[in-house]
Amino acid sequence: MTSTTSGEAATWTMGQAAEAAGLSRKALRVYEAKALLSPAGRSEAGYRLYTDDDITVLRFIRQAKTLGLALDEIGDILALRRGGTTPCRHVIGLLDERIHGIDRTISDLRQLRRTLTDTRANAEEHLTDAGGVCGIIEHATPDHG
Repeated sequence: MTSTTSGEAATWTMGQAAEAAGLSRKALRVYEAKALLSPAGRSEAGYRLYTDDDITVLRFIRQAKTLGLALDEIGDILALRRGGTTPCRHVIGLLDERIHGIDRTISDLRQLRRTLTDTRANAEEHLTDAGGVCGIIEHATPDHG
């Protein structure tokens, strides 16, 4: 962290900010390019400088990603906050959608597992099936739930 003169806020270089937020420099650049993070100020030498508020936002982004939120969704949350709205109700909706999506994926994977198990159980009787590419696959019956 770089301190500045007489009462100004402390600033962080890109490397320091990335490390403090638990991110890579590349991620920091991506988040800035996607406007999740305000454009960084610059030092006299042209280095990007980040504030404590930027570090807070970067940590928020990292945590939101661990919950499976997409960068567009995170951007919407940040835009609501920057617009003066508390985004927590919106976040509840996003979490509900994510949970529903995971439940759908689990159901689809269970169905796929049943199909694979049935196909494998019947594989031996289709080893010599002539005329196609592979009788095991050609005789598989997808489980449509």
